[in-house]
Amino acid sequence: MIGENTGIDHPGGPMDNLIKDTATLELFCWLDPGADLPGWDILRGSPFGATLAAPQGGAPAAGDQLLSVQNYFAEYHLEYFRQRRYNHFPSRLHALLQFATRTDAMTFRFKHPDRVFGKNLSCSRTQGAYICSFHDASWLDYLRLPHSLSLEALDEVADYYWSGKTVEEVGLTFMDEPWREPPVIEALYQGSLEPVWGHQQSGWLPGFR
Repeated sequence: MIGENTGIDHPGGPMDNLIKDTATLELFCWLDPGADLPGWDILRGSPFGATLAAPQGGAPAAGDQLLSVQNYFAEYHLEYFRQRRYNHFPSRLHALLQFATRTDAMTFRFKHPDRVFGKNLSCSRTQGAYICSFHDASWLDYLRLPHSLSLEALDEVADYYWSGKTVEEVGLTFMDEPWREPPVIEALYQGSLEPVWGHQQSGWLPGFR
């Protein structure tokens, strides 16, 4: 169990968050105007508008070193745990990162407006056979907080992420205060996608167009 300093309590049983199917899904992502559907992984860029080298999107800037370390640390541990316990799931380092619903994409915009500023919300539809798993991206926000977690605690966070738990299901604290975040369900997708036209929505904030 994660130590008392982190404030994480165990919720109920795991949810079924892995799909191997051909049934059509609609997924969402934030893209630069005129950009094609994503064909990259998180090491080079993602629909979330960030890379590990430039967590806020765009080219790395001075002062990004700590954020880069936090991102690498979070991604490394999640991938390490996946290889040990969830190796039948898509890897965050190689899957396409999408949002499960329009609501999740807009919640991400509310939480991280700098990462989607100037981008358009695009919808895509799955084609043919695919593998897709769903996870709460708010666990990444928790891992990036400036706190120290034991290896046991890191394993529990990774297990919550891969098993499909949301942060709302688990009692969390940071600096002895309750830490609550709305879920942002991301889809780790392996397969083909086609664009769905007419679903775009601007990531520009009011007054900044």
